[in-house]
Amino acid sequence: MNQAYSIRPATRQDCPAMLGLIRELAEYEKAPQEVTVDPLHFEQSGFGPHPVWWAIVAEGQEGIVGFALYYIRYSTWKGQVMYLEDIIVTESHRGKGIGSMLMDQLIQEAKQKQFGRIVWQVLEWNEPAIRFYRKYGASFDPEWVNVILDI
Repeated sequence: MNQAYSIRPATRQDCPAMLGLIRELAEYEKAPQEVTVDPLHFEQSGFGPHPVWWAIVAEGQEGIVGFALYYIRYSTWKGQVMYLEDIIVTESHRGKGIGSMLMDQLIQEAKQKQFGRIVWQVLEWNEPAIRFYRKYGASFDPEWVNVILDI
């Protein structure tokens, strides 16, 4: 474990830093215009009376440098599963083991909560992320097609 960083549950006060990392990810994925979530809506969705997402953050001396955000998805075949929406480490802190610290903690949480699995998506061109996930033995399923209906 990297002693310079700690992993902890996200708090309401972390939301502005998390949104900053989300915007950084959107820039990396060449889609900055797609981040349209209202900051108050983001905060209420995680820390309001009925949260729909949970997160853990990686914190160093300089503040929040990464996070992983998930929600519960239901599979009629597997029961409750963890859906990893995003795992983000700021560019200047990549390669320091922070992503692994976040992923290891997510795996622990999924086991503790008895989720049947963890599922997520990765862009096909994001080779660094694909290599990272392969280290965990993740399987890549070419049969399923993403379907999106914007309303």
